[in-house]
Amino acid sequence: MKQLLFSFNKWLPFAAEPVAASHLAKRSKMMEYDQALVWVTMILMLFGMVMVYSASISLPDSPKYANYQNAHFLIRQAIFVAFSVLVGLFVFRIKISTWQRAAPYLFVLTLVLLVAVLIPGLGKGVNGAKRWLSFKVFNIQPSEMMKLFMVLYAADYTVRKQEFMHKLTKGFFPMMAAVALLGLLLLLEPDLGAFGVIVCIAMGILFLGGINGVWFAGIAATLVGIFSMVI
Repeated sequence: MKQLLFSFNKWLPFAAEPVAASHLAKRSKMMEYDQALVWVTMILMLFGMVMVYSASISLPDSPKYANYQNAHFLIRQAIFVAFSVLVGLFVFRIKISTWQRAAPYLFVLTLVLLVAVLIPGLGKGVNGAKRWLSFKVFNIQPSEMMKLFMVLYAADYTVRKQEFMHKLTKGFFPMMAAVALLGLLLLLEPDLGAFGVIVCIAMGILFLGGINGVWFAGIAATLVGIFSMVI
């Protein structure tokens, strides 16, 4: 099952490893990728720009935003989209094996950032929630970074613990402890939505990794009850 992480290429926009030497001659300079997923992602980003413009076009009518142009937030969003595409092209060239090695470190780094968000003077609060780290020109929301790094960490964990995936204590509990710590930090912000997404990511990858089906169903039902009470 050591190839489990590589199977995620079907639904992640990451570079796939070559499967046979005979295919090398047919490969273009650009590595293989899921074209449908890339197009869906681009369409969602463009649709998001439309929604940003629709929600912000009338903001200058408010005294608080009187000095802003109608397209201020649209232009800002477009800049971030363009920057993200450039970063994505760079990330695309990094091998999956490299991401696998880096996954635990990226997870821990983001946990540190989530702690930093809660430190007075470091975290930026908006409307009663402290979810951002301000860098003057732009803000970083660590919980959004964690959504991506949780995919990498859970996939790497599933590969490393493959022989224990059928055991509750050695297979599920360590991941549950990591997610619980993460959830505590997110609920202190608070950011229940991000926590829910991250739990779904972790559970989904554990399911793909071969966790016991009965335990999975029981744990999923328990989580639904817990989230219902929290909401």
